[in-house]
Formats: sequence, C-alpha cells, structure tokens
Amino acid sequence: MKIPMASHFTKTLKAQDVGRYFLYLAKQKGKPITNKKLQKLVYYAQAWSLVLNNKKLFSEPIEAWVHGPAVRSLYLQYKKFGFEPIKEEIKADTLNISGKTKELLDTVWNAYGKLDAGYLEMLTHSEEPWREAREGLQSSESSGNEISLRTMKSYYSKKMEEAKKRK
Repeated sequence: MKIPMASHFTKTLKAQDVGRYFLYLAKQKGKPITNKKLQKLVYYAQAWSLVLNNKKLFSEPIEAWVHGPAVRSLYLQYKKFGFEPIKEEIKADTLNISGKTKELLDTVWNAYGKLDAGYLEMLTHSEEPWREAREGLQSSESSGNEISLRTMKSYYSKKMEEAKKRK
C-alpha cells in the first residue's frame, strides 16, 4: 500500500518544520522539550496524519533507533543539546504550518505533549511499528531500519477503532 502525498499542499513539509512547530508550542506552554521527546512527537504526528488524513505529513523516513522512533536529519539538527531541553527561539511567522496540519499537530501536542521523553520512549517500544522494525535486533543494537508507514497506519487505525468501541 503506497501512502499518497497530499496533492493540494503547495509546499511539502519537512520533519524539521513539524519539529519546529512542536518547539514553538513547547515554548508557548512553558514546557521545554528534549531531542528525544521531539522525535516521539514528530513520529506520532506522522502516524496520526496517516490515519486521519490518509497522507504523509513529511517524506523523511523514521528509523527504529534504540530509544525509539527517530528522524535522522531532525536528530542531527538538535544533537548538540544532548539530553538537555532544546533552546531555539522560533517566531510564529517563520512556521510553515497552517490549517488542517496545525489542527493535527495541536491534537498530537495535546495528547502526547504532557508526557515525558522516557514515557514516550516506553510507549513507542510497546507498539507494533517500532517493534516490527527492530525485529531480530538486540535491545541496545543500533539500527537504521525504517519504520513502515503501512504498519504505522494499520496499527494506529486499529487503536482509534478500539477507542471508539470503548466509548
């Protein structure tokens, strides 16, 4: 199953655009975030875009790293902060996020933004997309294995259906 790119987007987002929006939100809410947490938020944004909008939010692959899903280019951009909160001033007028994308990212922030990086790591480790991509690897073994968009869409679609049934 090929996940289509949005045809009505005039500009394709990059994972960095999504990350910068989360950093902006974090600053606005007074909740600084680390690179590890940022990676998980960007991952969940991609996952829920696949489910709710039936399209990729950004085109960079998400890899199954030891500490959970990660976008290499985004990680490298903020690597210098190590385990400390990312300090980058982001002005609202420099963000490329609007409309449905903004709504999606705000929803992801509201669901996952209050959780700490360690909890988000544990959560992703318990979920099928990351586990499938890490299959056959030791827990501490480095990997650039890509997490399948198809598996992400399928897994989180099932999660949404389960949640609807519980209501």
